[in-house]
Amino acid sequence: MEQDEVDEIVEAWRRERADLDLAPVEVFSRLTRLARLLDGVRRQAFAAHDVEPWEFDVLAALRRAGAPYQLSPGALLRQTMVTSGTMTNRVDRLVARGLVERLPDPRDRRGILVRLTDTGRQRVDGAFESLVARERDLLAGLSQDERDRLAGLLKGLMGPLA
Repeated sequence: MEQDEVDEIVEAWRRERADLDLAPVEVFSRLTRLARLLDGVRRQAFAAHDVEPWEFDVLAALRRAGAPYQLSPGALLRQTMVTSGTMTNRVDRLVARGLVERLPDPRDRRGILVRLTDTGRQRVDGAFESLVARERDLLAGLSQDERDRLAGLLKGLMGPLA
């Protein structure tokens, strides 16, 4: 395999700090760089459907909930891992764009539900289809066994952080 910029960084560190085990740098530097590149791929897939990444997160949570594609703000908070103030702002902006609507919660007179509109569903479905196609293309060079192993390894790596 060709040498990449991480190999060059690690070689330079080995010259300067031969006393350290740099194996973690080889892994996490590549993961960090890969995350930046993948963020760009995601943004392109979403932009083609006039959706920002943060919008996709909220819309996708509602879409995954199944018909009638609605959740309480608390459920949205848990799925998107943002603060309540951030979620309120996001819902306000999505309502203004016609992608979601606020409805009274029939089980709690004080509560509301956030529901995906038809326009929101079309946008999130299109963005997700584009994302899956782009990600499939990125994995095309790996066999199914390699993909399965990679997914398992990454899942194991995430375990202590989740």
